[in-house]
Amino acid sequence: MERVLLAAPRGYCAGVDRAVETVERALVKFGAPIYVRKQIVHNLPVVRDLESKGAVFVEELAEVPSGATVILSAHGVAPEVYEQARARDLRVVDATCPLVTKVHNEAKKFARDGYHIVLIGHEGHEEVVGTMGEAPASITLIGSPDEADGLMLPVGDKVAYLSQTTLSVDETNDVIDRLRGRFPVIQGPPREDICYATQNRQTAVKVLAEKADVVLVIGSDNSSNSNRLAEVAAARGAASYLIDDETEIQDSWFEGARTVGITSGASAPEWLVERVIGYFRARGVTDVEEVRVVEEDVHFALPKELEA
Repeated sequence: MERVLLAAPRGYCAGVDRAVETVERALVKFGAPIYVRKQIVHNLPVVRDLESKGAVFVEELAEVPSGATVILSAHGVAPEVYEQARARDLRVVDATCPLVTKVHNEAKKFARDGYHIVLIGHEGHEEVVGTMGEAPASITLIGSPDEADGLMLPVGDKVAYLSQTTLSVDETNDVIDRLRGRFPVIQGPPREDICYATQNRQTAVKVLAEKADVVLVIGSDNSSNSNRLAEVAAARGAASYLIDDETEIQDSWFEGARTVGITSGASAPEWLVERVIGYFRARGVTDVEEVRVVEEDVHFALPKELEA
């Protein structure tokens, strides 16, 4: 291996940065333990780090002691979760990404206006579960262009579409094109739902894959946007591997390769990137270059419970 190329932008998006800081600030303000429903973001090393600081991750609110403080993850929740929190007298700090909240609001508006909503997303993903919970009787979930082709809806229904924020941009556009072919007057959101960070990281990894023999995507298996980055890199012809950290790298991946590209999903912190770079520096690689494709300058305010 002779050279390492770093994709830019990479790593934390504004929503993830806000969510992780929410847990850290809550620990300072309210003291440990702070309970977090589900993984605050889909990155195992981040979760383990927050656990070491006093965060307790639970699957459901029934595991949280009555009256305790609980943080809701960046992926958003269905309305029934807020009802459960009120019933248990929990102090709720909502770390839902504002861009996910936008999709929830769109779902409520379309349903209120009498539309049947086609939600493009991955079944079982926490973001999808939360969005569908806003209007379960008015939403049909699809996950691929083929499912769009086979979609059957009641004749005469007004139809709208929404999407999960962390999907492949290219595949989602394909699904939307198929939906428009089937339902010519289908309505979409005022602005597309796939978040700026997902789009920017996919744009950057396309450029990276054309310059590198092997692309490493730092991100956990359950991270939708990280998986999409690995798929996009592979589609551009690079050998592509998804890793949590440097301990999962295999030297055999680089046989005959001269350049490795590194990127990281929107829930992966920069300190994991530095550790992966260190892996290659320890093997004699000194040429480390950043390939900047898009500039980002997006920030979200913390939840009101933690302001000031």
